[in-house]
Amino acid sequence: MPASTVRIDAETNQILRELAARDGESMGAVLRRAIEAYRRKRFLDDLNRGYAALRRNPKAWKEELDERRAWDSALADGLEGDGPPV
Repeated sequence: MPASTVRIDAETNQILRELAARDGESMGAVLRRAIEAYRRKRFLDDLNRGYAALRRNPKAWKEELDERRAWDSALADGLEGDGPPV
């Protein structure tokens, strides 16, 4: 994998070194995990903001709840194979 240089301040560099040493991993591996955790947090924060906006619109929120009810009833249709595998 090609490498890139990223400039970070001395304090952040020291923290990264300590985390890598504590975990027995490279600084790159620690940084990859941190970036992935941040990416996931941003995704969920954006999702939560979207749902909050949806809830502020009573008509749109009712449509969302109606659609959920319609999908929930599809799971109780009595057909074999519905639900999670056992």
